[in-house]
Amino acid sequence: MVIVIMRLIQKIANGKWDELEELDKKFNEIEDKIGYPPKKRYRSLSGAYDNNVIIIEREWQSLSKMEKGLTKGFLDPELAKLEKKLGSIVEWQKTELYVPHPPFPV
Repeated sequence: MVIVIMRLIQKIANGKWDELEELDKKFNEIEDKIGYPPKKRYRSLSGAYDNNVIIIEREWQSLSKMEKGLTKGFLDPELAKLEKKLGSIVEWQKTELYVPHPPFPV
């Protein structure tokens, strides 16, 4: 089994950080119920992104567990409602997936 690091990168619209924080509390409640792994949040200080970028990381125990967890999330009506509210907060987003290197011990 290979762990997968999932990194969600979001550009937050100017003046929308307080709204994001309130919405994120609701996301946390639902994601915990669904069984998502804990997330770590980082705000860009320097580098490729400006300081209106947030990076959210989760460590899934396998691709299979990630697929099952995300499928539960996609099918959850409460989570879908929250996702729609992100439209006025998040300007763009992308997702990256990482595995350890080498992915399988020699």
